[in-house]
Amino acid sequence: MSTEALYESLLPARELVARACRVMGKLDITKSVYGHISQRVPDQPLLLIRARGPGESGIRYTSADEIILVDFDGRKVAGRDNLHVPKEVFIHTWQYKTRADINAVLHAHPSTVILFGICNKPLLPLFGAYDPQSLRLVRYELSTYDRSILISNDETGRNLAEVMRSSKACMMRGHGITTSGASVEEATLTAIRLNEMAEINYRAYLLGDPQPISDEDLASFDQGKPASPKPYWRYYCRSVGEE
Repeated sequence: MSTEALYESLLPARELVARACRVMGKLDITKSVYGHISQRVPDQPLLLIRARGPGESGIRYTSADEIILVDFDGRKVAGRDNLHVPKEVFIHTWQYKTRADINAVLHAHPSTVILFGICNKPLLPLFGAYDPQSLRLVRYELSTYDRSILISNDETGRNLAEVMRSSKACMMRGHGITTSGASVEEATLTAIRLNEMAEINYRAYLLGDPQPISDEDLASFDQGKPASPKPYWRYYCRSVGEE
């Protein structure tokens, strides 16, 4: 199969990545032209990713033809001529190179999450039954990247991948977040949950002295199994008009 034929055959996957970008934009997880989501191409050292360049429409208006095909060295393989590879494609390539369990990666700039990194404030586990998966994310699946630089080469991409080697999400100081997952839906929902936990923490700090839930209550959530992402994904798609 030719590269162009492969690219055309990946239209459903490109549609999914584009939809996730629009959801992320409409929920204000990131704004303007900033941020990107990618998906691994099965059985090949290739990925689909939201492109940058003069032909892009901005994150909340991303269309399937703004998703380009890129190899694991960060080189464009297929896509429109007026689109190019994001500078921080190495966020994505190194996740795929180092973690076989990862099929999707998201990078965004949610302002509330960024504030916590800037101020060296931890995200506290302030709620449990409200959303047990967010609780687990903050307790066990969240890492921190202390530098505020662009992830624009193999060295920084490798370093970020090392920080995230056992986590689903990373707070990048003075920069943004990166999340990963077994699917585009999972990576996007992780970003939404991280942003929600940051918003609750922020409001709690404004009100006074927030206290984490008790150790006893924390322990009660350790045995639960992750819920299917499907109903959550369906809800967020519908809530922003992405039927």
